[in-house]
Amino acid sequence: MKRLTREQIAARVARDIPEGAYVNLGIGLPTMVANHLPRDRDIFLHSENGLLGMGPAPKPGEEDEDLINAGKQAVTLLTGGSFFHHGDSFAMMRGGHLDICVLGAFQVSAGGDLANWHTGAPDAIPAVGGAMDLAIGAKRVFVMMEHQTRNGESKIVAQCSYPLTGIGCVDRIYTDLAVIDVTPQGLVVREIVGGLGFDALQEITGVPLVYQPFSKS
Repeated sequence: MKRLTREQIAARVARDIPEGAYVNLGIGLPTMVANHLPRDRDIFLHSENGLLGMGPAPKPGEEDEDLINAGKQAVTLLTGGSFFHHGDSFAMMRGGHLDICVLGAFQVSAGGDLANWHTGAPDAIPAVGGAMDLAIGAKRVFVMMEHQTRNGESKIVAQCSYPLTGIGCVDRIYTDLAVIDVTPQGLVVREIVGGLGFDALQEITGVPLVYQPFSKS
């Protein structure tokens, strides 16, 4: 079965971020989106540790150890970018000033509930960070993740079995197999990776899906 690579998922997410958007990229997989944003669009990347106007990752050897994102990865700062107090950064997140946040996930429910900070395993290290603030504060929440766990179980579930980050907060899911919108009418599949049919996607997902692809016009 053909699957998108992580870089390809990141590139697919980047295509849907519009001109002028203020966007937070969550720790982990979502940080890859920064390297795929269209150069002809002005998009303002925010980091919860107090940055606005982040650029792509620096070239090897050009890292500035004092310029990092929330995941402690080296970043660049675009012309006009700024840095500020952590408290001000969270005020931006909680105040509804971000258009989009992109988060990773362990599970997303059919109703748009998000679980992305703890698996509940006794030896797991909880790492909620600012995910709860972002899930509730951003105007739209995009999730990017692999469609299945390493054991072949769907990460899109009827109800999350892991501790929740946010309830009914997810707007769109990007996986290595599909793009899926969370709507009041249920989960709507907008795109499927080439070579995979809807029936096969439905079988491995395990929760009801509706196929309404994006218009090609």
